[in-house]
Amino acid sequence: MRISQVFLAGLLMLCLSGCGYNKFQSSDEQVKASWAEVVNQYQRRADLIPNLVSTVKGYASHEESVFLGVTNARAKVGSTQITPELVNNPEAFAKFQAAQGELTSSLSRLLVVAENYPQLKADANFRDLQAQLDGTENRITVARNRYIKDVQEYNVAVRSFPSNITAKIFGYDVKPNFTVENEKEISTAPKVNFDAAPAQPQSDAK
Repeated sequence: MRISQVFLAGLLMLCLSGCGYNKFQSSDEQVKASWAEVVNQYQRRADLIPNLVSTVKGYASHEESVFLGVTNARAKVGSTQITPELVNNPEAFAKFQAAQGELTSSLSRLLVVAENYPQLKADANFRDLQAQLDGTENRITVARNRYIKDVQEYNVAVRSFPSNITAKIFGYDVKPNFTVENEKEISTAPKVNFDAAPAQPQSDAK
């Protein structure tokens, strides 16, 4: 009896391995790890924003609508419930993506404002914040691309025969990914061109 149980257990493990169960386990964990890194880098960006806004406001206090746009976009990102399960919820994932895209756009507008203030562009604190932002945007791009690749591999396994049978039995569904419509926008880091000819400062600039 004991030998039969061991044999059956071994046979079951072999079947699970052959049908792709173990692959789904490891692939799902890889997607979760990649997603955690995406969230980590987006949070790093969000943490830079208050100091960045404060520094720009010191030179361009009248650009209130731009500051409000950045603040509201950051608040929307912060209100998003980010959990590991978000990657299994297409609607929640789309909201997360839209919020991050909005924040990217508002940051770009903020940095365009900075172009009009040569003294701001020369400010050491602003330049340090800009360098940190550029580095963070690059890390976001790397993390997001890794996540896209991992999800694509996972989704192919979910849809392919015979592993799709295993996916259906054990509840492995297709995961949402960054959309083509939004990818170009969110993959372009907002930048300030410090080499450009300085524009004339506004009348109330420092």
